[in-house]
Amino acid sequence: MKLLKDYSLVFVLLFLLIYKGHGQELNCTVIVNSEKVRSTDRSVFDDMETSFEQFLNTRRWTNDQFKVHERIECNLNIIIEDAPRIGSYSASIQIQAARPVYGSNYESIILNFADRDWQFEYIESQPLDFSENAINSNLTSMLAFYTYLILGLDYDSFSDLGGTTYFQKAYTVVNNAQQINRPGWKSNENNMRNRYWLIENLTNKRMEPIRKGYYTYHRLAMDTYYEDQDASRQKILKVLQDVKTIKDQSPASVLVIAFIDAKTNELINIYSDGSMQVRQQAFTLLSQINPSRRDEFSRILN
Repeated sequence: MKLLKDYSLVFVLLFLLIYKGHGQELNCTVIVNSEKVRSTDRSVFDDMETSFEQFLNTRRWTNDQFKVHERIECNLNIIIEDAPRIGSYSASIQIQAARPVYGSNYESIILNFADRDWQFEYIESQPLDFSENAINSNLTSMLAFYTYLILGLDYDSFSDLGGTTYFQKAYTVVNNAQQINRPGWKSNENNMRNRYWLIENLTNKRMEPIRKGYYTYHRLAMDTYYEDQDASRQKILKVLQDVKTIKDQSPASVLVIAFIDAKTNELINIYSDGSMQVRQQAFTLLSQINPSRRDEFSRILN
């Protein structure tokens, strides 16, 4: 009987180790900035941070097993712009996510996007519910939408068009949100940098070269960058050429803007070395894709 108990204890310990080694998909840090709101009770904003993090980090979003070190690093920086009444908020949010580069301690930014039109309701200690097939609230729909977006971009960066399933899920969230009168979800808004157009671009066949570019950029270029930097620069140049083609075809594409917003600093660092011919090519392409950042890109030539 004692031997059976010992085996049972070993089994439980092994189970706990295995379970601990397969955490959820995200390791997301949420920061809520409430400085613009006049309030003597800040506890609700602390509660938001904890509640939002638990929703993002403890929910299962995929059927895949993620080890602890494989969880996707991301940040949500939420600025509360107004609180017109108790439990009601308008906010802007900066979403950032990164994936590791093979053989290094470096993490490459895959998403750095500002969403300036978020309205939601939240009461302290409120449970957060979400269903893929219905809209529970504008709060959880927003958090789920960007979770699927992060997952899609991460999967795209590891396999060719690997994030399709998650972009389709994000598209479903947008479709479900059409029934509520909240900004950010519709095609006919003045703001072309909203959630609708972001997922429209990511599921549009004409924009597919950019999605394929995420794989070329990260898996074929960045993951081998320290083996052959010149070869990696050439591969990334091809990605930039495809991005420019999409920009020429669709000048207002939010996906083009999102790509450059995520990659500007990294691209400047990558092309600050290497042959002057390649650096000049990179500078020219980047300046054509986003002329407003020409001064930043000029650092490549210095």
